[in-house]
Amino acid sequence: MSQVHAMSDDQVAGELKKMTAFIRQEALEKAKEIQIKADEEFAIEKSKLVRQETSSIDSTYEKKFKQAAMSQQIARSTVANKTRLRILSSRQELLDGLFEQARGRLGEATKDKKRYEEIVRNLILEGAYALNEDKIQVRARKADYDLVKKASEAAASEYKQNVKKNVQIDIDEANPQPEGSAGGLSIIGGSGKIDINNTFDERLKLLETEALPNIRTTLFGENQNRKFHD
Repeated sequence: MSQVHAMSDDQVAGELKKMTAFIRQEALEKAKEIQIKADEEFAIEKSKLVRQETSSIDSTYEKKFKQAAMSQQIARSTVANKTRLRILSSRQELLDGLFEQARGRLGEATKDKKRYEEIVRNLILEGAYALNEDKIQVRARKADYDLVKKASEAAASEYKQNVKKNVQIDIDEANPQPEGSAGGLSIIGGSGKIDINNTFDERLKLLETEALPNIRTTLFGENQNRKFHD
């Protein structure tokens, strides 16, 4: 039969001290584990937040960069369009000025009577060839009637020589060209239904329409944006 020995106060104090040290050590180790885990979770959360903020900053920067690039592109396009319109307007003003000067000088061609008579003869012939009729009329300025009669006779003679048939050319004195006309005449055929306008004013209008592309090229060079050429 074993004997139970009572522990002395010193022994009890020693055991308590050992237990306290053991509990303290476990608490320290547990606290260290908790601290390590907390540090790891903090580092993970911090990294996550940094990534989120970095992504947000990158997204915001990219959006602002695109907006700035778009604004810059719009500004460049606006300036380019305004510049192009100013250039086109200046070019048109120059062309309008050229044709206005030409219009003002149309009457000078009638001052040299010999040369003007030759021009009128050719204009009558052009109409006669186009109409190919036995009888035609011309409408001219009253001031040009004498000159037109001479030109008509010469034109009829040349027409007969070239076409081998006669053509009667009369002046339609009932319907003269306006006195403000720069010169030239109209050739009437088809029993009055066909009017070939060979006045100087009409010829200049045709020149503005038909010769304008060539005039533009001569003055300003080829249009680099034009894909097709007649």
